[in-house]
Parts: sequence; C-alpha cells; structure tokens
Amino acid sequence: MVKKKIISGVVALLIALPALASEKQVYWGDTHLHTNRSFDAFTNRNFSVGPDEAYRFARGLPVEHPGHKARVQLETPLDFLVVSDHAEFLGAVRHAYNEGLPTNDMGWVRKIKLLYSQYLIRDAIKTGNGREFFYSQLPAPYDTPQEAVSEWEKNIGTSVFPKTPVIEDKAWSDIADAAEANNMPGEFSAILGWEYSLIPGGANLHRVVMTDLDGESVKVFQPFGSDDSMYPEDLWAWLDETSRQTGGNFIAIPHNSNISKGAMFDTITMRNEPIGPEYAEIRRRWEPIVEITQYKGDSETHPSLSPEDPFADFEDYPFYIQKGWTEYKPEKGDFIRSALLRGMQLEQEIGINPYQFGVIGSTDAHTGLAAAEENNFHGKFATDSMPSAKLEGWSDNANSSFGWAMGAQGLAAVWAEENTREGILAAMKRRETYATTGPRIGLRFYAGYDLDSALLASSSLSTDLSDAVPMGGEIAAEGTSAPTFLVQAMADPKSGTLDRIQIVKGWVNEEGEAREQVFDVAWSSDDRLRPDGTLGAVANTVDLETGSWSNAHGAATLMAQWQDPRFDPTESAFYYVRVLEVPTPRHSLLDKLALGDDVETRRPDVIQERAYSSPIWYRPN
Repeated sequence: MVKKKIISGVVALLIALPALASEKQVYWGDTHLHTNRSFDAFTNRNFSVGPDEAYRFARGLPVEHPGHKARVQLETPLDFLVVSDHAEFLGAVRHAYNEGLPTNDMGWVRKIKLLYSQYLIRDAIKTGNGREFFYSQLPAPYDTPQEAVSEWEKNIGTSVFPKTPVIEDKAWSDIADAAEANNMPGEFSAILGWEYSLIPGGANLHRVVMTDLDGESVKVFQPFGSDDSMYPEDLWAWLDETSRQTGGNFIAIPHNSNISKGAMFDTITMRNEPIGPEYAEIRRRWEPIVEITQYKGDSETHPSLSPEDPFADFEDYPFYIQKGWTEYKPEKGDFIRSALLRGMQLEQEIGINPYQFGVIGSTDAHTGLAAAEENNFHGKFATDSMPSAKLEGWSDNANSSFGWAMGAQGLAAVWAEENTREGILAAMKRRETYATTGPRIGLRFYAGYDLDSALLASSSLSTDLSDAVPMGGEIAAEGTSAPTFLVQAMADPKSGTLDRIQIVKGWVNEEGEAREQVFDVAWSSDDRLRPDGTLGAVANTVDLETGSWSNAHGAATLMAQWQDPRFDPTESAFYYVRVLEVPTPRHSLLDKLALGDDVETRRPDVIQERAYSSPIWYRPN
C-alpha cells in the first residue's frame, strides 16, 4: 500500500528547500551552451554573445539578445554553467567572417581552398543564407553510423570549413579567460568544456566534455573533436592521457540520443565490434551521466518503446541532423530507459554494465543564453528568437532544428558539497544528479532497509539518512527483503504545482528479457484514486485564449515511502523517479497568442513539465 504525505502551500516549500541537505545542497546549472565561437551559432547570426556574455547571463546579469537586440535577463540566476562550443572549427567561422583566414606560410592549393572557404562563409552570412549554408555542410544520411564512417573519413578533408589550429587556440584561450573572469567559488562556477560533435551519416553521437581545471591549466591543450577522431574510444583515451598530464578531472556527457539512429546506446562499437568488458569499463568511467532532456527533444523514452506508459509521448523531436530528410525511426539505442535495460542485459553477458549512468538536463542553446523557461525562451538560434520568425523555414518533413520544434528545456540539478568546479564534477561522477525540463523542482530519492517512516512526518528527508543510498547509487540485497524507497518532490513556486510522483522500474528476468513498469506513488489529491487502483488525470486549467492557468489542483510538496509490490530478490533492477507538474502553457501557445493570428505551430499548446532522477540500482546476491 502506498503511503503518502501531501504538504500544501508555497511557505512549506520555501522552508523545505534549504533543509533538504545536511551536507549537500542542490545546485542548478546548464552543461551545454554554445556561443558565437561555435560555427553553427555564428552562421545563424549570433554575432554578439560570446563566452563572457554567456557566463554573465547565467549569473543573472542583463545582456543584449544576439537576434532581436532587446535586453534579456534570467529571473533566477544559475549556480554553474559550462560553455561548450563545438571543438570542430572552434572560432573559425567567426574569424573568417570578421578578419579573414590566415594564409601565410602555406602552399597555393591550401591557400586557394581557404580563400574560397572564406568567400562562401562571408557570402552566405551577408545574404542571410547562413542557415542554408550550415545545412549544406551536414553529412549525407546513412542507415547506421558504421556505414558512414569510412566514407566520411575519406571526405572530411573536403569540408569548406578549414581546420586552423592558430584560430582554434585563440578561441579556446578566450573561452578560458572568460571562465576565469566569471568564476566565483561558492557563488557561481564557470566551468570549462566543449562539444565533441560526432555525427556520421546523420546519427547524433555528440558528447559535451567538461573539466574541473582552471582557465590557465586548460591552455596546454586544444579541445579534442570529431575532426581528430570519429571513434568515441579515441576521445576517452585522450581524456585519460590529458587527465594524467594535467591532474584535472574530465567527463563526457552524451546528448540527444533520441536522434542517434539507435547508435548512442548500441550493442556494438563504432568499429562495428561487439561491446566487450574493456570497452564497457572505459565508457562507464568517462560517461557517468547523460543528458536526458534539452531543446532538441526529450530522450527518456518513446511511445513505441513504452506503449503502456501514457506519459511517454513528450517533446518528440523526429529530425536527424543531416543533409536531406529521412523518416524518423525510434530505436532502443536512442532512449535512456531502454539503454538502462540494455546495460543490465549486457552486464549479464560480459560482466560489466556500460550504461550505468545518471541523468541531467541542459539547453543546447546557440544564442549564448541559458534559458529554459517557457515564458522566457529565447530560441535555439539568434534567427528563431522572435515569434514571427518561426512562421517560416521549418516543417514536419524536413530537417528542422528551428522554431516551435524546439522545447524550452532543460536544467541540470546536482547534489554537491560545494559550489565549485571540483564539487560539481565530483557529484556528477558519483551520479548524484537529476534533470528537469526547466522548472526548479526539488527532488530527493533514497533507498535502504528499515528506513524510519517517521521521516515522512517532516518536510525534509535530510534527517539521519547516512545509511541510505541516494540517487545514482547501488543497493545490495539483504536476504529476501525488498528495499524501501523514500522520495520527496517540491514544486518550483514560479512554475506549476505537482501532479504526481512516479517510480519507473526496469528489470531483466531470468530469461534475460527486459521489462519495465511505471508506478504512481504519490499524487495531489485523494479523490483522483479510482476504485480499481488507477489514478485519474489532474485537471488541465490552461486557458488557450490567454495562456493563464491555475495551480489549485496540484501539490506544493509530495512525499512517498514505497516498496516494490512485484519485487523479486533474484532479479537485477533499476528504479528512477519521474515527477510531473500540472499542465501549463508551452512556449508555442504563448507565441501563438503573441502573434494574434490563426497560427498552426504543429506542436502542443500544453505540456506537463517534469523532473527525472538518476536511477538507483538493486543488486541481487
């Protein structure tokens, strides 16, 4: 029987949030943010927001929007930010447009190529065709990335984007200096990183790399990109060597697995070899967390993979990043839930789980503005920041990283001892993290044996939980007893109240088959529980004529003490929390109302924002 405690009122929420941690606190940030040093951000007319402006905006300072030029500002500042510009051609397009490419001391063939590249870049941007130019440089579609790699390796040198180490070093140095200027230990962590942008045949295999090194220490290397190697194993080897040389810590964070053509969490490597123990161990070391939600869609699961989950259909993004459109085909290797299941299956075969990861959210904004709120959404690119700009240039049958196809999401939440580069990265390595789609939903999730149910009488779960396992951890079997899970969620007072808390379970049975089930464990009002034990939907109060809504039907705080009713002590399993808000207006509805016309956005008017915890894994004897 589910036990639950509902505490109403924003006052209770504000009291509970500081009390959540005795030693650790939750810090909010964005690990995935592009500035005008990224080639696609600049070709889409982000001329003005660089690394310094990006860090300043995240700290809560006003900056000028790179598109419409209005003053913009975060209502609630972030605690940390990773500027993660593409390692490939870092700063090169900006430099080519503003200053020209260096052609000294080179042969005439390369000089001609660079000058031609410079002409194409300048012409495309000046004529307003920067976006089309960017898409013209994308790879041709292939069914699998393994098929594309050999051909792409042969042709990578023919790209009109030049590889110019001098320019890339200067751009990396600028990013490092901006991070140092904005880093304030204990108050705001300006973290250094970049994006390894691997996309063979249109399969998104990007990673954000981040480090706890300071700005001077990172200048001894240049970020490793897919133009250095198209094999993630080579990235991990580089991280290992660079970590030894510098003494710094690194991690790589996969993102947008939803458009990876099944390859992000595959059973084979990019070298078309079966995943073995060595690969699994290295991957688990360097990729302890993944990005579950961002502007380009949600990667938790998909209705075709989780047909019994009524909330699986959320912020779908069926557009591969490639030259030309092909039909979207969701696969197990694309989504987090099926990857967690696949990881346990692989562990049964090879002894190590390569996909034992926690989760975060981040934005992937290319405006330099880390904004994830529906009512404060500034577009993916500078060119799609105004509602009227979203009326053109995208459709459901073309490549469409534009406009209303984007979701205004996500945020990374980290339970860390301190707000420093080292503290944030350490929490990520132990997977004590969670994701939200934008709201700052407070979330704690623990497992243990003989946990005191009196904890639920308090507005905090911080009391004497030293023996409990937090999100991201493992709990070992104790005889045949089922572990107890304690979960607490608190609404963001600036967003919707809470509809429900769910615990998602995944397990592998004795035949090696993957199974999943979603349990409602706490909800906003008793009258929603039907006689058959199912839970009725929370009321949708969104007014489509005004964009207003009511929080009357949700809860400010929800708690639950729960044990798995179908627990089998012999089966490996994972459990993670999904928290749903009451329905609120999506940014596409707000734009529609702002335009005042009969506009077809091709996206929902209403969404239920959510939070996802990192899993807790149960280990049988």
